[in-house]
Amino acid sequence: MNELEIQVVFESKDQPDQQHIQFWIDTALEDYAQDTEIVVRIVDEQESAELNEQYRHKQGPTNILSFPVDLPEGIELNLLGDLVICAPVLEKEALQQNKRLADHWAHIVVHGVLHLLGYDHIDDKEAEQMESKEIAILNRLQISNPYKEVNDV
Repeated sequence: MNELEIQVVFESKDQPDQQHIQFWIDTALEDYAQDTEIVVRIVDEQESAELNEQYRHKQGPTNILSFPVDLPEGIELNLLGDLVICAPVLEKEALQQNKRLADHWAHIVVHGVLHLLGYDHIDDKEAEQMESKEIAILNRLQISNPYKEVNDV
């Protein structure tokens, strides 16, 4: 069983509930052999921008930040890491990209979980692998390919 803690610092009208976020995380982790613990923190643009600057040295808020747990050798816990999601950024992106807000939330949660598992999109090959994995997971959630929609506009 995957344990989930949600910290809601910012709340918006159409924000998904814990049950939806848990379902998306569980679906993303279906092929992962062990149970995990994940913290999801839902924040405003100010906190997202501060964390983005502090940890990625980039200006402004971002849709999601992933913080994988790096445990010392010999310590075996099932902590996978933390996801910090900026709800206002997700809402703006969904509107701009003409996507259902719930589908965009699911995509970003899945994207963050894959980062916690070590996937990345720094170079083209890694991006292709990560996007392929995201598309397969979203397909299981009956959500269409988010990259096709963005690239075909």
